[in-house]
Amino acid sequence: MTTRPEAPRPIVVKLGGSTLGGHDTSLADIAVARREGRPLVVVHGGGATISAWLGRSGIPATFARGLRVTDAATLEIVVAVLAGVVNKQLVAELGALGAPAIGLSGADSLILQARRYDAELGFVGKVSRVNPYPVEELLRLGYLPVIAPIAIEVTHGAAPQLLNINADSAAGELAAALHAETLVFLTDVAGVLDASRAVIPRLSVDAARALIAGGIAAGGMIPKLEAAVCAAEAGAPSRVIDGRQGGALAAALSGEGAGTLVG
Repeated sequence: MTTRPEAPRPIVVKLGGSTLGGHDTSLADIAVARREGRPLVVVHGGGATISAWLGRSGIPATFARGLRVTDAATLEIVVAVLAGVVNKQLVAELGALGAPAIGLSGADSLILQARRYDAELGFVGKVSRVNPYPVEELLRLGYLPVIAPIAIEVTHGAAPQLLNINADSAAGELAAALHAETLVFLTDVAGVLDASRAVIPRLSVDAARALIAGGIAAGGMIPKLEAAVCAAEAGAPSRVIDGRQGGALAAALSGEGAGTLVG
């Protein structure tokens, strides 16, 4: 009696808008890896595009503790931009490169469920549950899921509510739920920096937590490290790399290159 070989574990790539353009080759690197048969899941942000659309609508972009304050009017634009404009542009560009991308948001089929946790932030949530099965099925069928960080808050007796989710956090939770091989963060810095601003080549989970607790990690690096810890505790090491450099993602996927390995 023969047994079917186990499917390869997926690679989750968190794509930030600040890394796209210039010498960046991330989308081409993703398409090449996909053609080589490697299963990938892309989670993307889109903060700059959201702020631009808010500006066109006369809505001020407001932040608290590094997170976008999301009232009802802001949420409409966040959902439209992330699940619409940014998501479909990435799908189109990946498709043109030969990758069979399908765009989703975390709200589709309750992939991401979340709860509001801070009244000041408004419609911003923390992931409370992940339904990985739609993503796993798309991978099984040979597709490349491209996921926008929108979640649904499901409360008994109340209407479901869409929530804005930090894209790094969404990537970490998905990587954990999918039992990913690895999680790669494409950033606009060289990696995780120590107190002297030098890149740290490797971090344990405890060391990553210590950087946060000690205030050495700040701003957008905090949710990245928190997400890396979440993934690492589920068996998926993370790499934080400079996505602005040509070939950076290809090098990371081959286990080489610069940046910081967490886990």
